[in-house]
Amino acid sequence: MSRRLAVIDGLRLVAALAVLAFHYTVAWRIDGVRLPEHFLPSTVHVTIYGFLGVELFFLISGFVICMSSWGRTLGQFFASRVSRLFPAYWAAVVLTGLVAMLFPLRGGVTDGHRPSVLDVVVNLTMLQQPLGHHSVDGVYWTLFIELKFYLIMALVLARGGLTYRRAVLLCAVWMTAAVLVPSLGSPALNALVISDFAPYFIGGIALYLINRFGPAPLLFGITGLAWLVCLARVDDRMHDLGSDVPPWPGFVIITLSYGVLLLVALGYTERIQWRWLTVAGALTYPLYLLHSRIGHTVIRAAYERLTVPVWVLITVTTLLMLGLAGLVHRWVERPLGRRLRDLVLTTPSPVRTPAVPMQPLRPRAQHIETPPVRHDSLILTIPHRTAAGPGPHPSAPPGR
Repeated sequence: MSRRLAVIDGLRLVAALAVLAFHYTVAWRIDGVRLPEHFLPSTVHVTIYGFLGVELFFLISGFVICMSSWGRTLGQFFASRVSRLFPAYWAAVVLTGLVAMLFPLRGGVTDGHRPSVLDVVVNLTMLQQPLGHHSVDGVYWTLFIELKFYLIMALVLARGGLTYRRAVLLCAVWMTAAVLVPSLGSPALNALVISDFAPYFIGGIALYLINRFGPAPLLFGITGLAWLVCLARVDDRMHDLGSDVPPWPGFVIITLSYGVLLLVALGYTERIQWRWLTVAGALTYPLYLLHSRIGHTVIRAAYERLTVPVWVLITVTTLLMLGLAGLVHRWVERPLGRRLRDLVLTTPSPVRTPAVPMQPLRPRAQHIETPPVRHDSLILTIPHRTAAGPGPHPSAPPGR
């Protein structure tokens, strides 16, 4: 019986709001000239770590995509991803493209770039980066990372479906590549294996395996290794922000993210089923897609016409973006997602009736969910649970 992990929905909203806070208070010049620290001296030193919401998104994505892929065919996986990603994304591209063409900004992350109609059309494919076109909104770079992760999962599903053995081997091989490839000096290969963010996806996969099959030393080992590599990646990301930004809060944030998701994996949060968390999860993806360029435009316009404090402008804009996200989810994402899923999902092939054997067969042994494996193989030893593992997660992350 499937059930929703409501705490994950809450974590996704926390990640989206953290990224929003970073973009509104750190990543641009509110008046086009002065740094945000001029307007928000007491908050910018905290919200600067909001960019790590992206890392939390990727960690959650590893957990949720592994969960939602379990027991699905490649066609079902493709249909679920298309119907989940594109409806809200198309709405965001159109809305953001119109705003960006009509109200180009300076002093923001886009620095006055006005997208062309062709840019908007190419962005609808979600492949603008490899096609050499500007993203309508700067946050879309994470979606291409997600697409590469989905491709890796699709390759596993194409081999016959996701199993414990295949998931563990995926973690082992992918982690090895993510650690070794950067030393080879090949940007193309580095981008292919997603070296910078692979440990987050891998950590999420390992945590889901703990949730499904129960605790095991091997799975804790994979999770711990992924956490350590993530800390190294965070250290590199912190250096990009400047030498005056202390890295230790970033280490704490990533450690807490792993800790909360570990509690989810071990089942300690299953009783938390607050309805507002489900609503929060539904708003997360459209909020992430819409908040940056449109929000910057609203804040700039309000700043130039009103005399209220900047923190009030940011608070009101955040509420407006949540409302816009709710409208997109209600009137675009949900109805169009259902139609896309029905359109893309292929009709299941009829089950072939096996030929009647010439000689009677011995009765087959009763099927068990966990196949026997060799006890001398650590990687292929599957932990058991007394209760059946959870079914596929009905939700999927943004992108993060």
